[in-house]
Formats: sequence, structure tokens, C-alpha cells
Amino acid sequence: MTVNGIDVSSFQNTNFSTSGLEFVFVKATEGTTFVNSRMTAQAAHARSAGVVVGFYHFMRPGDMAAQARHFVEKCASQEGDPLFADWEVDGISGAEKDAFLAEVKRLRGDTHRVGLYCNRDFWTHRDTTSNAGDALWIANFTTAGKPGITFDWKFHQFSEHPVDQSIGRFADLAELRHWADRSAVPA
Repeated sequence: MTVNGIDVSSFQNTNFSTSGLEFVFVKATEGTTFVNSRMTAQAAHARSAGVVVGFYHFMRPGDMAAQARHFVEKCASQEGDPLFADWEVDGISGAEKDAFLAEVKRLRGDTHRVGLYCNRDFWTHRDTTSNAGDALWIANFTTAGKPGITFDWKFHQFSEHPVDQSIGRFADLAELRHWADRSAVPA
């Protein structure tokens, strides 16, 4: 019982294949200055295929509140699109990760799920709070659906070839849509 998805960034084109996908997560921003110039077109392409669209922000060391504001102000999200913090570089503590999640949740939490993307090492060796917001999206390049953690995860990135591939722990697209719709499901 899983759904399939990919994530794309400015490294991918805007007409990627959506065949067999139920979700696409698009890199929106990084730090306090970078905006993915292909984000809007990538999201539109995914929406036209009828999949759930989400967005992520690549965190850099620095002011987490400023990065959260940059993300929500520049992100091409629509109500109900999941939003993720991408935590994968040194120099960002677990407390700073939590501050970013809290600020995005404060700014957009009533209309969006707010979750965390990180690799297995960050989750098992660097995280100290087990705070993933509304969803943990864990990266571990292993068998799909077996990310090697005991925490309740929602998404598992299991491969990066030919693009970043993930699965979600949902029965089907309808269940994923229901989860993403903040008005339909209690936090």
C-alpha cells in the first residue's frame, strides 16, 4: 500500500515524466536568496497530470525565521500542498531545524502540512527531538518502504536514479489527497 513520487529541482527540466506517479515534490527555495527558476512550471506540469504537488526548502546555516519567510513568500504553493524542510547540511542543529518547522507552521500551518526531509543519518544521529512536523520524509537508498528507522515515516526516498524517487505510505492517490487537505484531516 504505497504511492509513488519524485522530487525535482532546478537540475530537472519542466516536462519530466509523470507516468505512474501520485506525487511530485518541487524544490522551491534555498537559504535566504535562492529561488528555483523552474519551480512554477514544474509545479504546473505536475498539477496538469493530476498528482499531489508539494514543495521543499533546502536549509542552510543561518537565520531560520528568515529562511522560513523566504520559503513561504517565494513558494508557488496552493492551499493543501505539503511543505517540507530539507535538512541535510552540517551547521544546522536539531533546534534550528525545529525553529524552521515551527515558523513555517506558524506562517502556513492552517492550510498546509509541514514536514521534514532528511537522510537516515541525520534522523538517527543528529536529531535530538524527533520533531518532523506533520510528516517525516526519510532518505535512505535501500529497498523501497524499508528506510531503516522505527519512527513513523510518511515518505521514503529510496533512489536517486534516474531522478529522486520516493514512495508514500498511503493506500492510493485519494488517501494521499485526503491527508494533504488540512481542512479534511485533523492535525
